[in-house]
Amino acid sequence: MPDHSIEIPALPGLQAAAAQVRSSVLSVTADDGSEFELLCVEPVTEWCRWLYWLPALGVSARHYLPLAEALAARGIAMVVHEWRGLGSSSLRASRRNDWAYRDLLMSDLPAALATVRQHWSQPECWLGGHSLGGQLAAIYASLHPSEHAGLILVASGSPYWRQFRHGRALAAAYVVVSLLTRALGYLPGRRIGFGGNEARGLIVDWARTGCTGRYAAAGMSQDLEGKLATLSLPVLALRLRDDWMVPSASLSWLLDKMPLAPRTMAEITPSDLDGRPAGHFDWMKTPNPIADRLARWIVGQDLGGA
Repeated sequence: MPDHSIEIPALPGLQAAAAQVRSSVLSVTADDGSEFELLCVEPVTEWCRWLYWLPALGVSARHYLPLAEALAARGIAMVVHEWRGLGSSSLRASRRNDWAYRDLLMSDLPAALATVRQHWSQPECWLGGHSLGGQLAAIYASLHPSEHAGLILVASGSPYWRQFRHGRALAAAYVVVSLLTRALGYLPGRRIGFGGNEARGLIVDWARTGCTGRYAAAGMSQDLEGKLATLSLPVLALRLRDDWMVPSASLSWLLDKMPLAPRTMAEITPSDLDGRPAGHFDWMKTPNPIADRLARWIVGQDLGGA
């Protein structure tokens, strides 16, 4: 995608000087040779803050461009990550092509963030994500706390079955999904209506957390739970009122793993989204209210945690 400018209509709270944004693409090669692209959107005017965004499971980067454009229109640049197996990724999950949390956390994300920092010299980077992206953002921030100014979670929480109304059925689903994935060599998410076509290692790591409530990654020696417990970066957590995939208990379970992190929590309702349902993915169709909250919080932290 070539560099181009996008005119964004004036919105309440939007500064006219930041109404134009510029987008570009950065190519990344991980240390194992896999390739993918980052979608970057920045204000045309001078800026000094950027948010690195991790998508939900099975969602490609391009679906977050409206959010990135809305945030850049408020003076904050945004980079959207591309997960392995989706969109611009050179890989596709199969019996032969497998990966897990370790590859995302220790290969893809370090390579991607290093590439962005070569492209943008502005030092202040915020890390955030949606759903599973928020969980992995929290883990990555706990492994590299000095590299980030803060953490943002949108519609994100732990998948631990005990935090859900129909938890026993969910626990059984984790076991079934793990068995199916091991048998086929990957998860045919497009066919069964859950996520994308996902690598078996990724699903096994995810289902383990769903069953135990604890974060661990095959092949990683770090104590992820211990790292989360030491994280002291400020956290903004936005929960969608109608999001059955992330009930309030699920979000609380994740946040309680970071007791030293100052937290700001808010619930997004349909009235905040121009009457649209406040569901797990619905907010992506009306990103301006979310972008406005993210921008105000980020700027407020710079001004002393307002």
